[in-house]
Parts: sequence; structure tokens; C-alpha cells
Amino acid sequence: MLIAVGAELEQLRMQVARLRRMAFGRSSEKLTHQADQLELGLEEREAEAATAAMPVATRRRETAKPYRQPLPDHLPRTEVVHDAPCVCPDCGGAMRRMGEDVTEQLDYVPASFRVVRHVRPRLSCRSCERIVQAPLPSMPIERGRPGAGLLAHVLVSKYADHLPLYRQSGIYARQGVDLARSTLADWVGRSAALLDPLVDALERHVMGGVTLHADDTPVPVLAPGAGRTRTGRLWTYVRDERGAGGEAPPAVLFRYAPDRKGERPVAHLRTFQGDLHADGYAGFDRLYGERIAEVACWAHVRRKFFDVHAATGSATAREALDHIASLYAVEQDVRGRPPDERRHVRQTRAGPLLDAFRQWLDATGPKLSRRSDLAVAIRYALARWTALTRYADDGRLEIDNNAAERSLRGIAVGRKNWLFAGSDQGGHRAAGIYSLVETARLNDVDPEAWLTDTISRIADHPARQINELLPWNYRPA
Repeated sequence: MLIAVGAELEQLRMQVARLRRMAFGRSSEKLTHQADQLELGLEEREAEAATAAMPVATRRRETAKPYRQPLPDHLPRTEVVHDAPCVCPDCGGAMRRMGEDVTEQLDYVPASFRVVRHVRPRLSCRSCERIVQAPLPSMPIERGRPGAGLLAHVLVSKYADHLPLYRQSGIYARQGVDLARSTLADWVGRSAALLDPLVDALERHVMGGVTLHADDTPVPVLAPGAGRTRTGRLWTYVRDERGAGGEAPPAVLFRYAPDRKGERPVAHLRTFQGDLHADGYAGFDRLYGERIAEVACWAHVRRKFFDVHAATGSATAREALDHIASLYAVEQDVRGRPPDERRHVRQTRAGPLLDAFRQWLDATGPKLSRRSDLAVAIRYALARWTALTRYADDGRLEIDNNAAERSLRGIAVGRKNWLFAGSDQGGHRAAGIYSLVETARLNDVDPEAWLTDTISRIADHPARQINELLPWNYRPA
């Protein structure tokens, strides 16, 4: 039975992996939904398999005693002392302490609400009758009742954990706190307005770099009065120089637009000057010139050959994939090294590989039917060859645009769980909060802890020193 369950689990894992690989292609929403459904089934089968295998696992643990990771030191400890009898159960003699055994168990205490009462005594002078009272601290929402921690939790639950507001409302109701969805939506809007100066500071940082990664993804938006949704776009711009040993903090800026017109990235990048990693979207073409140079993505080239090989098993496509794999092998060796060193290694090792691949493309293309998918993949690579090979002569650049694609993964998960925006204004608001949350993650900062601290301080923080509140400057208390 265990063998059959193991085979079924392996088959489910392969199906999930295949659908996840296809999630960026045509009908990606449908494929992602299928993958999610399969993953739910996989979780159930894995749980059943674990239960069925428990006796075997127990025997193995008794014999092999595998290493177990210790529980994190930063977690608070609660001690439960289990006292032994004070007298010997055999002879009744007195017992003496000779040590102890400690077994740690990881437990969970559900999040809880609390009410913070701001008490301000009024004092009067006995001589002149003057009345003195401490001022009320600045509140995140004027005349509002939510504290900074609650607002941060609502924002992170929605934009990082992908919990729509109506689900959050239901969760809070189970804890005896009635917070209507409309109330939560109002808090989100007011919090976004409070954090706008931080988004502006983040934009200045992102656009101040000399290299940038750009991409976009569709998002559903309510069409007012139509009773259906239309498609907006969420654009991402990522500054991440860590691959070239850069010390600038990584950051991502999201921008919303109601369509995919080429004027949108032109407006977003009006202050940027440098090298732009992007896909083959024609809307970027008007950007390229003296101010912005195009850096094409080898991951997109590889994906086209991979799709052909996965569908047909083509040996020619496999050969192209081998050429590209050799280029990525060079990148593994230079990641994180200084730009000059990266450029030298690339010119020495990747240069001949690029020349060989170009010769292969030129020789293979004419042998294929122009309408074949393989010929389309070859033409795609050749049409962008100058932009594809620019990275080899500049150690600051990356071989692909994966930094931008990684930043969009959370969006892809979120739009499955909730209607992304009720209006274009909601799209702009969500783009700003996403920028802050994802930047915190890029810098290994807990977004909820950082937002709690920032929301409690930003109203009284000097506008000229707003950069001090950006995620990479946050230090937990």
C-alpha cells in the first residue's frame, strides 16, 4: 500500500511542477488554478501517507535517531515542571535532585486583540488655577480607533498573505471583534495615504540606480456600473545590485496603469537613466536610446526553446538549451563578485560560448520551416542578439530579468484570492503598499513589524528625514 501511495504522490508532484512551469504562458490563470487544486489534493495524500507510515517511521527513529533542528532561540519559553514523587516509591526514602531532562515542544498561541487606554490626567495649579494635561499622542488615523499594530496586520494579511478583507472580517468575528469589511477598507485607504511619502522616497531610490529590471502583469479591476471586471496592469521596477556585489539596498517599485500602452513605462521611467533589463514588449522600444539602454533576457529565450522541447522532445531544441545552460554555468561562478571581475570572467568564458551559439543559430534557422515554433524561437533570439549579449561586456548587468519576475509572484497568488481592485484608484493604492511590503521582504525585514513601527512614527517624523523610515533602516527593538 505504501508503495502505491508513494507512486501516486510522485505523480501528483510532477503534475503540479508541470503546471507551475506553464503558469506564465497562455491561460495561466486556469493553469494556476489547476495547480492549486492538485496541490490541495497532494497535501491530503501526503498527510494520509504520513499517517500510514507512522509505525515504520517510529521504528526508524528508534534505530537511526536522525538529527533534529533545535527550536529558534528568539522564541519565548514557558516552562511546565512535572514534579516527581518526593519519596521513593519502593522503600519510602527521601529523594535527592540529580539533574533534569528538558523536552522542548513548539506550540502556537493565536493572535489576540487588546485595547490600549490612553489615560491623560488633568492637573490644576493650586495657586493660579491653570490646568495642565499631556497632549494626546498622534494617532495613525485621525479620530480613528485602530492602533499601528492592527493596521499593519490588516495590510500584511491582505498584500503579503493574500487574505481578502471579507475573510479577515470573518476571522476577527470569531475572536469576538466586529470589524466590517467596509471599515477595514477605509483603514487600508487611510493607511496608504499615510504611507505615501515613503513610497515617494522609495521611488527616488529605485530610479536613482544605474540598472533596473522591469516587467508587468495583468490584474482584474472592477468596471463601474458594468457588473464585471476589466484588465489593468501592474508594472514592477526592481533595483537589485547584489548580484554584482553592490551595497545599495534592494528595492521594488510597483506602478498601476489601467492599460498596457507604451506611454505607461515611459511615464514611470521619466527620471531613470541607465540600463533596463526587460522582455521583448514593444512598449519599451520608445525608451531605448541615449538615456536608456536595452538589456534583453536570456530566460525568455530559454523558455521558448524549453516549450518546444517539452512539447515535441526536439533534439534541436535540446541542443539550444544546452548552449544556454553553459552560459548560466558561468553566471553561477560570478554571482556576487565585483563588476570588473564579472566582466573579465564573462569575456573569457562566456564570450566564446556566445559566438558558438550565434553560429549555431545562423546555421540552424534556414533549415527549419519559418512557421515552426523552433524557427520562431531562433528568430526571437537573433532579433535581440545585441541586447542579449550586452551583459557580457558589463559586469553590472545580469543575464536575465528574473529579479522582476520574482517580484510579481506574490501578485499572481494574490489575484486568485481576491478581486484586485475596485477601481483605478484602488489599483494605485495597492501598488504603493505592495512596493513597501515587497521591499521589506527583499531586505529580510519582517514587513508587519516594520509597518507597525513605521505607522506609529510617521505622522511625527520630519519630512526631510523620511528615508530613515525605509525598510533597510529598520532595526527591531
